[in-house]
This record gives sequence, structure tokens and C-alpha cells, in this order.
Amino acid sequence: MKKLLTTLLLTFSILGQSQNQNLISNVPNRNTTSLNGVWNYIVDPYETGYYSFHHDVYDKQAKPSNAAYFNNYHAVNKQELVEYDFDKSPKINIPGDWNSQVPELKYYEGNVWFKKSFDYDLKAQKRLFVYIGAINYKADVYLNGKKLGTHEGGFTPFNYEVTSIVKPKDNYLVIKVDNTRHKEDVPTLNTDWWNYGGITRDVTLIEESASFVEDYTIQLDKKDKNKISGFIKINNLNPAQNAVAIAIPELKINYKGKVGADGILKFEIAAKNISYWSPENPKLYAVTIDFNGEKLKDTIGFRTIETQEDKILLNGKQIFLRGISIHEENAKGGRANSEEDALRLLNWAKELGCNYVRLAHYPHNENIIRMADQLGLMVWEEIPVYWTVEFTRKETYTNAQDQLTAAVTRDKNRACIIIWSMANETPISDARNNFIKDLVAHTKSLDTTRLISAALLTQSGDGFGTINDEIGQYLDIIAFNQYLGWYGGNLEDAEKIRWKTKYNKPVIVSEFGGDAKAGLHGEKNERWTEEYQEYLYIQNLKMIENIPHLSGLSPWILVDFRSPRRLLPGIQDEYNRKGLISNDGQKKKAFYIMHDWYEKKKNE
Repeated sequence: MKKLLTTLLLTFSILGQSQNQNLISNVPNRNTTSLNGVWNYIVDPYETGYYSFHHDVYDKQAKPSNAAYFNNYHAVNKQELVEYDFDKSPKINIPGDWNSQVPELKYYEGNVWFKKSFDYDLKAQKRLFVYIGAINYKADVYLNGKKLGTHEGGFTPFNYEVTSIVKPKDNYLVIKVDNTRHKEDVPTLNTDWWNYGGITRDVTLIEESASFVEDYTIQLDKKDKNKISGFIKINNLNPAQNAVAIAIPELKINYKGKVGADGILKFEIAAKNISYWSPENPKLYAVTIDFNGEKLKDTIGFRTIETQEDKILLNGKQIFLRGISIHEENAKGGRANSEEDALRLLNWAKELGCNYVRLAHYPHNENIIRMADQLGLMVWEEIPVYWTVEFTRKETYTNAQDQLTAAVTRDKNRACIIIWSMANETPISDARNNFIKDLVAHTKSLDTTRLISAALLTQSGDGFGTINDEIGQYLDIIAFNQYLGWYGGNLEDAEKIRWKTKYNKPVIVSEFGGDAKAGLHGEKNERWTEEYQEYLYIQNLKMIENIPHLSGLSPWILVDFRSPRRLLPGIQDEYNRKGLISNDGQKKKAFYIMHDWYEKKKNE
């Protein structure tokens, strides 16, 4: 009877799951099976596999029609009408976007169905989850014809339990992906990057016991550098088995505690002789959580990050953030998803002289976060509240908050992340202010150990740039974007410009720059040439040195990236050319200007 009740509870939990289900963290170190590789796909612009000809939704029917693509149905005789067949459909690599893999789909925005068949012999008393790193933008997920749920947001992970659905043989995971843009989405209709559609990150099966460690925080206490604190969260706690141990051998820590009835253990552990994580010393400690004899391992760095008036302090010492902004794009012009992609981008940042990267304008792949941890690069992580989202719409706020929650849950144990960013270049209004203020409060409820910022806009006039956005009062760091010499202003007068701010807080210039096509040369006053971009950087840096409370910068951008907004033939050719490096890896003259300025900063 007990076994039957457990099975029923699991079944109901599966069928009732939604976007707000509990996210499993530290997936790379769990017992997993990859579903990456070759998948079949069907392009479905009319959503034929989702709606009947009278526009009834198939997955809301008591017995869905065999015409529903998620049934993966095959005719049982030669007379039966079936108008799709995944097994005879084209193939595509997952993770990956369809725009860069299929030439005919370069500009496609709409619905594509994906199918992966697999076998899985689930052991007795074990549970199984399907974890998806990211799908752009909306995903309807089905296993063996049963709907697991719907997820919105193109850059955040989600998971579903499939314990009662999976079979030893012939499972089929079917995912309907829709990257159509809508004004109420996050991001909204208008962006400055390619709207890559598809299953763009890993698809993984996670096998766990009936009760397991779902999530945890293990970080240096913000108020005490000799104390490690956090929580352990158990999924489906059995009160009779509530003992948890945390081991950090190098620090001679072997902590034991008991989980409360709510499934949560909160802890504080005294620690001595911690080697604090920093760019110069990216020390990561081996950490093991032992629950019911099952060990979950991680590598975690310990450091403090805080502000003191207009200074940023890492481990109590003032730092200057020598940064660069980065988009998640690979060398071929598709979504970056591999460790090789991450290493390529971060090595270039290191070569530039960076100790910090701004990962714009959305949460990036977990690969690049973990690699930044190892390489000693501090990270700004951002959600795509970009330009003009629907600030008055409650559902849009919920979407943004869900994406923020997923990003923090996935990455909160990575020492490299020092800043959570709420938004980029959003127009000021009361609705927008409330929207961002609520996001700040939500972030603080999830993580008090990091700084909060947003890339703001400024005002200019009478030879002054003015930083006075009201939302700045809620932020730890005041960041702003400005494009002197590209979207206005006179480069010759750059060093005469003065700045003023109403906030006695650290300031970061989160973007500045201008376009140049690699290999195009001319005079320094000739737009699009490397010489113009070089001069733009020289003059902007003169101006930036006069900004009060300056604590860092992240020029726009490391590498040229695809954008359908950038259409000038022979120059842009659908690329934003503001990169210091071309999309084929050629360093432009401005790269060396920035490199030399950072070298000087290192020695100050």
C-alpha cells in the first residue's frame, strides 16, 4: 500500500508541475545520462502537430489525437492516414540552434518539434528527472506522449520528474520549441542579437534516490570571513533519515547536522586558514555533501564581495574591475554551448588584461560560469530585462522573476559571480522603477552575498554627463552605458566632458564602443575603420578617467556578433561590429588600446 501511495504521489507531482517547479542544482556532478547528440526535427510553422484544424489544442484532450506530434505515432496499416514521421525527418545536433545549422532556417522564427528516442532501465526505489539547460524561447515538453510542462525563457534551466513515465525500452522525448518574439516576453520584440531558436543547451537525465539533496548554498558568510554558512534542501524528506554531513577536507571541516521538517538544514561552520578566491588566486575547495550515504561533490571558492561608499572590496581589499562584455556566440556564428566555446572567449578576455567579464544580456551557459571560477575571472550575470519590456504587466514581471530565480539557483555557489544585474537600458517610468525595485528585493531574498546592479542610461548637456536614475538608490553599484563618438557626441571634446552623480557608490561604465570592420583601414575620422574605432577608444578612455567614483568598465564588446538589426552591406552584413576581435578571431587595433590601458591600471 505504501509503495502504491508513493507511486501515486509521484504521478500527481509530475502531471501538476509548472514553470515554478523546484530546480535541481549542481547537475554536472550528479548521476546523469546525456541525451545530447542527433535528434530528429519537424518544422511546423502552422502548429499542425499542436492544434486540430478547428484549432483545438491536442494536449488538452482527454485522449489526444494520433495527429498530435508529441504522440510520435506510426501507422499500423497501409490505409491509416498519418501525416508526419519523426524517424524519416531531418536530423540536427543538440545542443544547438537551428539558425546556424540549417541554412533554410537562418531567419526562421516559429515552431519546430524535436524528438529523441532512448532506453532507460530505472533501478528500483530510484527517481528520474529530465533536465534541460535552456530552450529558446517557449518549450512544451512531452515524454512518451505525456505532457511534462511548459517553460518560457530562452536562457534558464528547468527540470521535470519522469519516474512514473519512463520505460526500459523505446522512450521518446518530444519537445515543441517556439522562438516567436512577443512584446510581453522577456526579452521583448526588439533586441540587438540573433534570435537563435532551438534546444541550445544540454539535455540530461538525472537519477536520484527517493530523498536527495535538491539544492544548497555553501558560501563564505558576508559578515564573518572565518565562517561558512548556507543551507541544504532535501527533496521528499523522510523524517527518519535526516542526517547531513558537509566535508571540506582541506579546511578540516566535517560538519554534521539534521534537516528540519521543512526539508531545510541551515548551518554555520567556523573555518580557519581559508585561502580566499580571487583573480590572482582562484582557489576552489573540494566539497562533499553526504546524505543517506550518497555523496554529492562540488568545487567551491570562498570570498567576500562588498561595497564601502564608492569602493568595491574583494576580500576586504579595494579592486578595479578591468572588464569586457561578452555575448554567448561561438566561432561559427551560433549559440555557444561547449567548454571549448567558453575557453575561447575567456582566454581572449584574459589576454586583454581582464579580471572581470560582463556576460550580457541573459544568463549564459553554465560551462562559462564554471570556467570563470577556475580561471579567476569575476562575473556580472544578467537577465534579459532589455530595453522596453512590458513593465505594467504582472505576468511579464513573474517571467522575469522566474528567470532570475533559475539563474541564482544554478550559479549561487560559484565564487566568480560578484554581481547580479536586473536590467539593461530600460526607459525610466514609475512602472519600470517598481518592476526593477521588486526584482532587487527578490534577489536579496535569494542571495545576500553578492552585489546588485543594472546597466542604466544617463543624461547629457552643458558639457556634463549626469547619472541620476532613481533606481540607483536600490543598487549597490551604479552602472551605465554611453556611446560617445558613435551614437552622438564629439570625440575631439571627450576629455573636456565632466560627469556628476547623485550617488556616493561605485560606478562602472558597463558599455562604450563603436563599430569597425576588421581589416578596413583609413583615417581616424572615417567611420567603420579600425583607425576610427581605435581613436574612439583613446578618447573615451580619456573621458572615462574623469568619471567620479569609477570602479570598473566593460567595453562593448569582446567579439563581433550576429544581429539582424545590422544590415549595412560590405561592412556589417548582419553583424554588430563593435567587437575588439572579429568573428573570425582577428584582433582589431582598439584591442591593443584597451590592453595597454588595463596594463597601466594593473600597476596603479
